[in-house]
This record gives sequence, C-alpha cells and structure tokens, in this order.
Amino acid sequence: MEDEMKLLLAKLIEILDDISSFSEFHCSVRHQCRHLLRGLRLLAPLFEELQEFQGKVPENTIKAFVSLMDSFIKAKDWLQFCSNGSKIYMILGMDQMMHKFQELAGQFVKALSEISLDEIDISEEIKEQVELVHIQFARSQKQLDIPDLELFKDFSLVFNQNNEVGTDPAVLQKICAKLNLMSAEDLEKDSIALHAMHVASGGNLEDKEKISILLKKFKDFFLAGHAKSNISADLVCSPPGCDGQGCHVHTTDLSSQSQNIPDDFRCPISLVLMKDPVTISTGQTYERACIKKWLDSGHRTCPKTQQVLSNTVLIPNHALSSIISIWCEANGVESPKKFGNLHLCKAFSACFVEGVKLDTLFSQLVSSNIEDQQSAAGEIRRLCKHNSENRVCIADAGAIPLLAELLYANDSLTQEHAVTALLNLSIRNANQRIIVSSGAIPGILHVLKSGNMEARENAAATFFSLSFVDDYKVSIGASGAIPALVALLSEGWRRGKVDAAKALFQLCLYQGNKRRAVRAGAVSLLVTMLTEPGCEMVDEALAVMAVLVSDPYGRRIIGVLDTLPTLVELVMNGSPMSKENAASVILHVCSGDPDHLSEAILLGVKDPLQDLAENGTIRGKQKAAQLLELIDSFGGQHEQSSTAY
Repeated sequence: MEDEMKLLLAKLIEILDDISSFSEFHCSVRHQCRHLLRGLRLLAPLFEELQEFQGKVPENTIKAFVSLMDSFIKAKDWLQFCSNGSKIYMILGMDQMMHKFQELAGQFVKALSEISLDEIDISEEIKEQVELVHIQFARSQKQLDIPDLELFKDFSLVFNQNNEVGTDPAVLQKICAKLNLMSAEDLEKDSIALHAMHVASGGNLEDKEKISILLKKFKDFFLAGHAKSNISADLVCSPPGCDGQGCHVHTTDLSSQSQNIPDDFRCPISLVLMKDPVTISTGQTYERACIKKWLDSGHRTCPKTQQVLSNTVLIPNHALSSIISIWCEANGVESPKKFGNLHLCKAFSACFVEGVKLDTLFSQLVSSNIEDQQSAAGEIRRLCKHNSENRVCIADAGAIPLLAELLYANDSLTQEHAVTALLNLSIRNANQRIIVSSGAIPGILHVLKSGNMEARENAAATFFSLSFVDDYKVSIGASGAIPALVALLSEGWRRGKVDAAKALFQLCLYQGNKRRAVRAGAVSLLVTMLTEPGCEMVDEALAVMAVLVSDPYGRRIIGVLDTLPTLVELVMNGSPMSKENAASVILHVCSGDPDHLSEAILLGVKDPLQDLAENGTIRGKQKAAQLLELIDSFGGQHEQSSTAY
C-alpha cells in the first residue's frame, strides 16, 4: 500500500479516537450528534482492516479517503461545538444547526460512494457495515428534523417578544427544564459561551440587543424565587466583551449571605468564595475548577477580559489563598481549604450510612494525610460491597469524583480501595454514567497498568462492568485499556486473568476494538493458553478467541499457529461452552480456506460436530450445522474435481 494511504488511515483512526471521546451533547442536538457519532464509529473497522491491506489502492479511493479525512475534521469540530457550546445559541440558530448536520451527512455520502470496496481486500462484514453507514447518512442528508419543535417555538416566541410584554413564567420554566438550565449559575456559564459564539459568528447589533433582553428575562425568572442565584446582574445582561473592553463584573451577593465577602476573594466565573485560586496568563485569578472547565470546553480566552491566552498553565495563587484563609478565620467563616476539592450534595452531606457520617468520610478522602485517605476509601469500599441502598446514597452524595482522584494516589493500598469502591458502585447502572463523566477511565487505566495485583484485577473488573454500555466500549478501547488488559491476561493471577478475559470479551463485541486486541498480541496469547497442559481458563480463552476470529488478521494468526488440532479436540471433549466456541472458531478459520478445512476433516471433526448439532447449546447446534454444511459442500467439490481428471 502507498505511504500516502497509510498516513491517511493512521490520521483517520487518530481523529476518530478523538471524536469517540465526546459523550455528552446539549439536549437540542443530542439525537443528531449521537446519530453522527454512531455512523463515524462504524467506519473504524474499515480503516483498521485496511492497514493490513498489501495491494495497490485505486487512485479514486485514495482521493475519497482524502475527502473523508476533511469531513472527519469538520465533524470533530462540529461535535466539539455541540458538546461545549451555548445551549441558548443552539436554539436561536436551530435551522442553521440542522442544515449543518445535513451538510456533513452529504459530505460523508459523497466520500463513501467514491470508495471502490470491491477493489480492496476487506471482509464482507466490513463491506456491509460501510454500506449501512452510507445508507444512514444518505437518509439523514434528505431529512430536516428539528428535534423539539415545541421548544423551538416557545423559545422563538420569548426571543422575539416585545420587551414591554411580560413573559409567562410557566413558559420560561418549561424552556429552562428542557435546556437543563436549572440555576442562575447554569445561566451565567451559558451566557458567557453565548456571547463568545455570537461575536465569533459576526452577529448583528439587533440580535445582540435581543439576546441581552432575553438573558435579563431568564435572570429575573431566577431572582423571582424559581431558583437560588449567586449570579451577577451585569454578567448576565452583558457577557464578557459585550462593551468591547471586557466585562465589568459586579459581585453583589444576591443570596443575602450574612458575610460580606470581598470581591477579590470571589471567582469571576462562579462569584463564590475561592477555595483553590489559580492565576492564568492574563493575570486574572479564578477558582481552579471553574477555569479548568472553561478551558476543557475548548475556550482559549480569558473569561473576564476576552484576551487570547498565551498558554493554559494554571499557577496556584498561594498568597491569595493564605489571605482568604486569614479572612475566613477572622470573620468566623469556615476556611475553604478544609474542603479541598470536596463537592457535596447538601441533601446528602450529613447523611449517615450504617452509622457512618458521609461528610466525615469525604473530608478524609480529600485530606492531605494518606492514612485518612486510605481509611476513608477502604470504608466506602466496604459500605458499597453488598448494599444497593448504600451505593445509591454514597454516589448521590458525591463520592465518585473524589474516589476518581485517589486512583492516582502514591499509596498502592489507597489506589486499591479507590478502584474497588468504584467497582462496587458501578454495579448500579446509574452510577456508571457518573463514573465515566467524572473522567475516571484514565485513572482506572493507570491502576490497571501500575497498581498492585489486586488493584489491577479490580480495575479490569471495573472496565468489564462499564463495558456493558456500548458508548463506553468505545471510550475504554480508545483510552488504551486493551493492551493493558492483554498484559494482565498474560501475567495476572487466576482471578485477574479471568477478569481481563471477561473485559476483553465484552469490549471486543465492538468491532473497532478487535483489531486493537489482535495488535496487542491477544490471539497468540490465547492460543498459548489453550495449548498449555492443565490450563484452567479454556472456556474464557475460547470465548475471547471466538470474538476475535472475525477479524481477518486475527483469523490468519489462528491459522498460522496450527491451532486446529487443539480446537478439534475441544469440540470432541470440551465443556458445552468450549465445544460451541471451538466450532465457531473452526468455522471462521475454514471458511474460504480449503487447506484448513481439509485439515479439520482429517483430524476427525465431522463426528463430534454431528453430536454437537444434536446435543449442543442452541448456538453450538447452529455453528455445527454450518460447519457440517461447509464440509459436505467441500466433499462435493472434491468429488467433481476427481471425476474431471
């Protein structure tokens, strides 16, 4: 294959890995984003399989892949916009948003139609998958579907309403609920993003005035008692940069706190007392969590001044932190330093679980004392082990982000307790989303690679638990977890090997992860495990092999390693599950390969297959019947060939 094509494929896979990291989208475009994301993910196996193609790629196919890469880059930028942009902006420009999805779909239709699938050596399974994606994009290209017409109409009514006319609070309530604008703080963050988008799009002055009026209506709605608010009036009505010279934030305390907190002690974004002040390149100081969220959303400007940042380094402002602590002590306010990164749900912070007060445990989790962290993580691990109610209460109280941070602890036992606590919490389906959204996947991978053996085992089990959600299969695979799981399968203790095999099996049900496992050496390792005397993991090894054999490269490795004698023996004498999976692997290896099929027949596979077809599991019967049909067809062809001579 030409170097140009290899580079294109590598770049496409890299971009797709980036795209796969997106998981949350604003409600107004969620359906369209997920549809686009699903289609792109289905193309991953095509790129990975083509990397093994040795022939010459047609010129028109190379050009099609160049167009495809351009469309991938545009799709990545668009999905990032839909993930981090202003919810209000997206509703205001809903028609343009829908047309953009159609435009992207059209670009993918054009690029995919120009790929000569019949002229490159890829499996029929992949060809069918690519054709399915082509059909799906063609269908979306022709549709213009505003996902929530009622929301769009309500919002347009409020936006275009005369300023003198009062707006029905019930309408605002409905809009806020659908946009998930549940507090004035939510509105504040969205208004910052809204202004940045409006300026970037070259919005006109009339719309700018309407936006200011609209934001004031929402602000008044929150201040009227529909939600608690600490938001600055000027920040809502005039987002950063709206006067051309930056935002002048008035930090009036709208929640009527008893303490008069100095303005310099408040974060310009959240307007609450800073716990962990950091300074950015423009010299402005923010709460670390707030500015990090701003930067993680893709912004590269200072929220307060709108200056472009020369870098994104966050420098701890120790001097201000000390001054805030002194002020807190002098004014009878509990110092925020005691809480670190502690984020508690007020409804649960004072909750007792089996006589243990959660806020005490959580304070220990963020303590600088490693013994406190270790003890608290171990206690949460214990509390979540068997009790489903405890899993609900502890997760809803805010434990998961705190445990995720401890995955990087220098103490191996603390790591072990933290990852095992997350494993126990993941048994509850609702907690799986919190674990992934808290950014725990890289931390779990860190433990899987470098933790003690029990921690590694439980990290693998956590990935297995999370991988039942299809989107998480993609995220975990893209994180680099599969080579680490293969390593544990090779060097772990018995339980660790089983956990690694289960996780690999579940993850590789997603086609794009199969090639990752094959490249990590999973197939040759599984073959070795099957041929080892007294192997205790035959069922698990065969189950994973039966998934990986559908990958062409994996199938070739199984054939080259002379695995057929072992597989035939397992069809004869294995457990019901082993017989089923061994028959499945033999079927894949022998399909289209008369040499391997002839070898299997000589090894005596036919009689045990007939027994399996009558007495096996449902899937075992199906695989045996298909393989027997293949053998009969081969026998007929062989007889015709002999007669011709």
